[in-house]
Amino acid sequence: MRESKIASANAANKTAGWQPIKKTAVLLFSNGLIKYGFGIGSTGITSGEVCFNTSITGYQEIMSDPSYAHQIVNFTFPHIGNVGANNEDNETANPDQEIHISGIITHSYNEKPSNYRSESTLSEWMRDRKITGISGIDTRYVTKLIRDEGMMSCLIEHRHDGIFDIPKLLKILENVKKMEGLDLASEASTSSIYNLNSKAWEWDRGYRKNNHTKIKIALIDYGIKTNIIRMLNTYDCETKIFPAKTEIDSIMKYDPDGVLLSNGPGDPEATSTYSLELIRGIIDKNIPIFGICLGHQILALALGGETKKMSFGHHGANHPVQDLSNKKVQITSMNHGFTVDMDSLPSNVQETHRSLFDQSNCGFEVKDKPIFSVQFHPEASPGPQDCYSIFEKFIKTIQSVNKRKYGAKKK
Repeated sequence: MRESKIASANAANKTAGWQPIKKTAVLLFSNGLIKYGFGIGSTGITSGEVCFNTSITGYQEIMSDPSYAHQIVNFTFPHIGNVGANNEDNETANPDQEIHISGIITHSYNEKPSNYRSESTLSEWMRDRKITGISGIDTRYVTKLIRDEGMMSCLIEHRHDGIFDIPKLLKILENVKKMEGLDLASEASTSSIYNLNSKAWEWDRGYRKNNHTKIKIALIDYGIKTNIIRMLNTYDCETKIFPAKTEIDSIMKYDPDGVLLSNGPGDPEATSTYSLELIRGIIDKNIPIFGICLGHQILALALGGETKKMSFGHHGANHPVQDLSNKKVQITSMNHGFTVDMDSLPSNVQETHRSLFDQSNCGFEVKDKPIFSVQFHPEASPGPQDCYSIFEKFIKTIQSVNKRKYGAKKK
């Protein structure tokens, strides 16, 4: 009934000289669903695993987060592009290449942003990075689809002429790689050691330089977000970023006070050929370790645990997590499609945080070693700042174990 009314209205307007707006993008799902909309960003074909993100804003940080490699994000918030984009808020830290999202699905795209920091429209920013998106989609429907059927493969094509070869696209979609068994961390990681000397953003001060380094952090890059480095620098750390496939001798030559295992994309088990030996070697050295997101999952594997694929994952900046030590609830930023199976870990590993959405694990610590990790993103960007204190916990752990800079020799 609704479709016939629209067709009648279009026919009447055509008689009056008005032409309906041409659909310039198509969206295909591996379950056979096909939707048409309007292309934004770069023209071309993109594909990946579809997930939904519940953040209201922070889309630039989300889209430039290497953790979203090989994923197409369906934004549940209807209006995307409102504040434009700039050159400061990109979360890709890798100096070798810019790893980012595969594509986006939106309900309504805003081509006229309003924000004092805006330097371009989101579509322009996307074109510069060859990111393809589609708007005009019922994102509530897509969210329900993912919730009911799980994260599946999908494909977007954006063409100005609106002419699509659907059989060809379906064949491409059939060959899209599943996330299980996919090692994306080594692709997202840097190929060389580097430093980034910038603190977290402050109102009216922007990103300041870190000129007072005290603690040496070796950061293992599985697809690091820039704001994790900035948060460490805010606590006056000298942060050196190492490739995912670094040998332990390279780490020990730097002589770090602590090691951070970063976030990143892909299946944590797919990294086991190069990550587990390194992490176990660091554990044996009794160096404080802090894991975030994928780093949390890989650390669990190194400790003898297991991870498993989630149905639709956790993606958003409004996820409630309970700190089991004091029962306080923190609102966190999350982005993961795998979870740690706490029952698979040894008895000296204790759960510290738990999701209040589905009771999945969100953090643990090793009772007899200076090791802990969290599944969520304490650095936010985007998201609430409830968990900044976890970086302080890492610093205090280092100070309690490593006395070299505090009046005693390092063991």
